[in-house]
Amino acid sequence: MKLLNKVLQQALEDAIEAAQESGELPPFAIPCIPVSAPKRAGQGDLSYPAMGLAKLARRKPLDIANLIVGRLPNLEFAGEIRVAPPGFINCFIADDYLRLQVDAMIEEGDALFRLDIGRGKRAQVEFVSANPSGPITIGHTRGAVVGDAMARLLAAAGYDVQREYYYNNAGAQMVKLGKSLMLRYRQQLGDDVQLPADYYQGGYLVDAAADLLAEHGDSLRGESWERFKDAAESRMFDWIKRSLASIDIKHDAFYNETSLFDSGKIWAVLDSMRANGHIYESPFWEGADQDEIADVKSKGYQPATWFRSTSFGDEKDRVMVKSDGAPTYTLPDIAYHCDKLERGFDIAVNVLGTDHFSQAQVVKYGIKAMGMDPEPIKVIFNQMVRAVRWNDERGEYEAVKQSKRAGDFDTLDDLVAMTSADAVRYHMLARSPNSQLDFDVDQVVKQSNENPVYYIQNAYVRCAGIFREAEERGFDDQGADLSHLGEDELRFIRKALELGNVIEQAVVHYEPHKIAFFAHELAAVFHPIYDRARVLHSEVPVDTAKARLRFYRAAAVVFYRLLRLMGMSAPERM
Repeated sequence: MKLLNKVLQQALEDAIEAAQESGELPPFAIPCIPVSAPKRAGQGDLSYPAMGLAKLARRKPLDIANLIVGRLPNLEFAGEIRVAPPGFINCFIADDYLRLQVDAMIEEGDALFRLDIGRGKRAQVEFVSANPSGPITIGHTRGAVVGDAMARLLAAAGYDVQREYYYNNAGAQMVKLGKSLMLRYRQQLGDDVQLPADYYQGGYLVDAAADLLAEHGDSLRGESWERFKDAAESRMFDWIKRSLASIDIKHDAFYNETSLFDSGKIWAVLDSMRANGHIYESPFWEGADQDEIADVKSKGYQPATWFRSTSFGDEKDRVMVKSDGAPTYTLPDIAYHCDKLERGFDIAVNVLGTDHFSQAQVVKYGIKAMGMDPEPIKVIFNQMVRAVRWNDERGEYEAVKQSKRAGDFDTLDDLVAMTSADAVRYHMLARSPNSQLDFDVDQVVKQSNENPVYYIQNAYVRCAGIFREAEERGFDDQGADLSHLGEDELRFIRKALELGNVIEQAVVHYEPHKIAFFAHELAAVFHPIYDRARVLHSEVPVDTAKARLRFYRAAAVVFYRLLRLMGMSAPERM
């Protein structure tokens, strides 16, 4: 289906150019002034503020607007185009055009408003990327939902999308994981051993140790921590994948950071940055003041390998390789993103916690130091999230008690068990990722319109209910004459036609939460119409009933599309 705002914007720009060619307007570069829905009712369905041309054209906005409208061609969707002070060009979509969109929506079905922004292009979305040292936490869950929704929207915009999970199964934390499981296994054998305080305390490792005992008996008593690390990693990844699958998330690729070391890619990246003049060796960074230098010398630090990131706007140069020869996490991060670009992705979206903000900037500086363009790398930052419940005694919200099974954190599994997969998906998406989120457990399980999950899904359920009843009565919408649709139904179609623009804006600005906002807005338009525009009622004429049944078929298509873009189910009954 067409994005009417884009069609109108192009027609307006063509009219401006024609007016320039005729001398009615002076020559100037036509700025991109978006056509959007007006803020006030009665100002049409699409609006263009010609005031943005006043300085360039050296004319009054109203004169410019009238001049442009006079040069517009006939547009099939425009019922009327009006000029309003101080210089708005307002377009009213024709009712006949809106009626035609009912069948168009039904025909497009699951591909409704599939755009061609990304046609022939590849996009990658990297999200979750938690090391396999434990289950998916509530904190990881928000990034998982945001990342998957972004991937769905990119696919809707025409991109060939890959979902990737980046992880590290080496390093100190994985060593601790292996040793933690080894000690838990020995406890299962009856050995008097204790876990150090900084080891993994979660009960999930007790379960893992019990399963190892059941499978292997005491044959693993003499095995090293590496054997237990491998067992823990395998178990954790199986758990992670199951947890994500429970909310309809599946990754296409799992990328191990260790492969960057095994292939030598990190050293190749370092050599390239050095050849480009961005690497130096020193005990301290080049911008260090006298106090820093004195401190380093007093501690006898040996030279480290530094990235001159301040050349690209960083506040301080970054260590790439420590004095003991071990690389910091910055070097493999840069190497990984170089690899992404070398794999030919036109867009590479990272979903990260806000605590990774500085590191994300350094990675882009590193890409530049490699002589590569970091523009394809986009980052969505998401803030902290916690599950809360209302405490009547205290008169305030409080964090949900910690999971007994997980130890010291709540998991995605806990959240789904307390609510539902759809509730988790919607509420993690329904606010801008850059805002902190309190997940109200009591609110999201309510079966009422106070719960936006129920409110949106119930719109689809109501459509499905009408179809079931119509089928039972042997009534259908064949030969429906859509001229019998009233203003209520047309108002819904007007709103539904904004979906394409919402998808576009969510993709262009990397704001997947916009689709959740729009879903709730559209449901708010639908429900009052459902109460008024009856189908199977004795007082409704047959022709009107057929037209309305066709309308509800189109509405069901729109809500199904929205729910799937958010990764939510579309239940037939509730």
